[in-house]
Amino acid sequence: MQDAKENDIQASPESKLSGGNDESKSREFSQETPAQPAEGLQAQPVDLTQEVNEWKQKAQEERDRVLRVLAEFENYKKRMVRQMEDYKKFANEALLKELLSVVDNLERAIVSSENTKDNPRESCVVEGVEMTLKEILRVLEKFHVSAFDALGKPFDPAFHEAVMQQESADHPENTVISVLQKGYMIHNRLLRPAMVVVSKGLPCNDGSSSHKLNQGERK
Repeated sequence: MQDAKENDIQASPESKLSGGNDESKSREFSQETPAQPAEGLQAQPVDLTQEVNEWKQKAQEERDRVLRVLAEFENYKKRMVRQMEDYKKFANEALLKELLSVVDNLERAIVSSENTKDNPRESCVVEGVEMTLKEILRVLEKFHVSAFDALGKPFDPAFHEAVMQQESADHPENTVISVLQKGYMIHNRLLRPAMVVVSKGLPCNDGSSSHKLNQGERK
């Protein structure tokens, strides 16, 4: 019984020493061997190049869209400015066109009264008509309305309204030889075409015009 106790006492320090060695070995093993992640949770490398390129493409598309919207807005502003300028220029076009008939009548009155200048009373009336005409022409000029010359010019359907044709040996064919009513411009736009008489070639024996016959002779 006493021998067993002695054996136990002798064995106890050795067991303690061996236990301490096991703990130190486990610590060394844990330091040398890093922990491995679980099989399903292993980190995978992420390739961001494709995603970055997609975002760059989207950003470029948005930039192009914004630039198109800005360009359209600038064109809209320019168009609105032009429309406002045209509106200011031609806002009174209808009224000014109506005044032209008044100018025509005053001019006819002055022309028809040229033979009555010897009469003082009628001469005063004519003078008043002339003053009225000058004042109306001044108003028209203020709004950039002016008559254009058509006499002796080639016939242009954009500016002339042919009332009739007349044979003439003194003018080339399709030439304005008489103006029945003046034409007027407002700024650079036609306000009223000129009513004109247009020349035509003299008839020949074969029924063709002399102008065409002369062209045939030149050939």
